[in-house]
Amino acid sequence: MRPFVHVNCAMSADGKIAGDDRKQVRISSDEDLARAKELRKKYDAILVGVGTVIADDPHLTVKGRSYDENPVRIVIDPNGRTPKGAQAVDKRAKSIILTDDLCTEKWNDVHVIRCGRPFDLKKAMTVLSELGIENILVEGGGETIASFFRNDLVDRYTIFVGELLIGGRNAPTPADGDGWICENGLRLKMKNAETLGNGVLITYDVR
Repeated sequence: MRPFVHVNCAMSADGKIAGDDRKQVRISSDEDLARAKELRKKYDAILVGVGTVIADDPHLTVKGRSYDENPVRIVIDPNGRTPKGAQAVDKRAKSIILTDDLCTEKWNDVHVIRCGRPFDLKKAMTVLSELGIENILVEGGGETIASFFRNDLVDRYTIFVGELLIGGRNAPTPADGDGWICENGLRLKMKNAETLGNGVLITYDVR
């Protein structure tokens, strides 16, 4: 068993999720931001990669919710690079950091789970399921999203396409990193498309 995984992100009209400096760019419309906030309320956990933590310092919480009411915050961080003062590991919600077996870093009040050497994402999902986490919202970044697709761990994929061009051959994309996700690519099944303010939200299931 593993948790249900929903990948949600926003990209520019030329397929970028940030500038080539990896800094966050406002892509979503007000309507999409409101949708994303409501989406967080429906999931047991919100997950990002350590690159997103370092670049954007997200808090990964729901406004107005208490420590126990907030979703669990999960950071994939094989080598223990999450700053001790990052918002994703503060006292607003429970936090889990997924590392590989050789990482010795510790964070106050954070549950650290060792997930093999090299890091084994499927093992991580099994352990999270055993902890009672039934569904996870993955919010980035590109290499983290790509790793979920590569390991056949994505059930739903929603992406907001905004009216912005970013450019840059080195700017990250929603499924970033080296090589193809799988041989000949991964086929998705589009379930819905709707206008949200100045952009379009597309919902896919994974075939």
